[in-house]
Amino acid sequence: MIIGGGPGGYEAALVASQLGGAVTLVEDQGLGGSAVLTGTVPSKTLVATADVMTEVRESGELGVRLDAAGCADDDPDHGVAVDLAAVNARVLDLATNQSADIAERLLNEHVTILDGRGRMDGPERVVATLKDGTEQQLDADIVLIATGSRPRELASAPLDGERILSWRHLYDLPELPERLIVVGSGVTGAEFASAYDALGSDVVLVSSRDRVLPGEDADAAQVLEDVFTRRGMTVMSRSRAASVERDGDGVLVTLTDGRKVSGSHCLLAVGSIPNTEDLGLETTRVETDRNGSIVVDRVSRTKARGVYAAGDCTGVLPLASVAAMQGRIAMWHALGDAVAPLDLLTVSSNVFTTPEIATVGVSQQQVDDHVVPAREVVLRLRGNPRAKMQGNRDGFVKLFCRSVTGIVIGGVVVAPRASELIYPISLAISQRLTVDQLSASFTVYPSLSGSIAEAARRLHGTRSIT
Repeated sequence: MIIGGGPGGYEAALVASQLGGAVTLVEDQGLGGSAVLTGTVPSKTLVATADVMTEVRESGELGVRLDAAGCADDDPDHGVAVDLAAVNARVLDLATNQSADIAERLLNEHVTILDGRGRMDGPERVVATLKDGTEQQLDADIVLIATGSRPRELASAPLDGERILSWRHLYDLPELPERLIVVGSGVTGAEFASAYDALGSDVVLVSSRDRVLPGEDADAAQVLEDVFTRRGMTVMSRSRAASVERDGDGVLVTLTDGRKVSGSHCLLAVGSIPNTEDLGLETTRVETDRNGSIVVDRVSRTKARGVYAAGDCTGVLPLASVAAMQGRIAMWHALGDAVAPLDLLTVSSNVFTTPEIATVGVSQQQVDDHVVPAREVVLRLRGNPRAKMQGNRDGFVKLFCRSVTGIVIGGVVVAPRASELIYPISLAISQRLTVDQLSASFTVYPSLSGSIAEAARRLHGTRSIT
């Protein structure tokens, strides 16, 4: 039995079926979960449009002219506009189609799908309350809980879905916000601030910390903040929102120091809460931490025998890729297949801003604090020939390796499509390749990936290079 149809749940269902299990999955919001229906897929589809807008607006140095006369125009937005209703229609259509594709795949793999909400009734029984109000009691040898998370709400900023929004409300907007105030500068806040700035909104980013993306590489975050400022975004550092309220046809954000910021809309991006309430966990030995996340080990086991958990409800890492891997690992372990425990040092992640920020392995902070002894190199993107041709000057490639052996242990890429460029570094880490082995492979000339090989070549030896 699998409770929840997001990446952790449906990937687990596919593995369990492949290994011969009789699988039933219960989901009440739609297959794919928030990752497909309201989170990852919709937001990155919106970002794709924003990326095109940015490329067009900044194409002047490549000789592209957008005005009819064929000469430069003082208005950088001349001839470029976004139809937000059309964008959102495409976003929701893609999400719906992706959900349908997942359902078809599960049915083809003989997974039984129940449209309803599941809860535990002891460690080996799930009660499914279906949409028609009926209940089914289903006994199971193995149970996986993959119920995800939801946006955190603030009592001082009541959401109305019209002007005061969570990320779930954005795709219902009929028009582009004139002035969008984004509260929260973590990954979600930075991504939406970057996207709506590119789409044409006047964006104010309220950050309670010294910089945007406080949990990311500091050098990468500084590049992004510089880009935000250069493009006209207002970044308010060390500023915390005390309240958000409707003000006629707009919003008024009051900061803790008394300052007030007005706008047409406000997006709250202040974290998420695991969906672990009303799951009947008290009928099992499943434990939760102080944040409400289900406690699991590296093979996704809870404290209850035969009960596993995966995804955002575990609080491990809020990434669809991690949720999917946790779900697969749970089924491999539960059904006796070969399995390797989850290794977070091999997890690559990406911030879908413009430029993108991708990371994997050990961090700069760990190296600076001497937690992990390492050598490092940083290559600025402005020195890469392909980047010059494309007009990209913001970003860098950073590589970490073991001081003695030269084994690659971490990397950061700040560049267009960094989500693709991080893969060779991730592969090098998982396979314990040395910088010499990484640099020995041919790269296309010219290419952005050439900077990864060049960084590896520069780490041949014994000293760090910055």
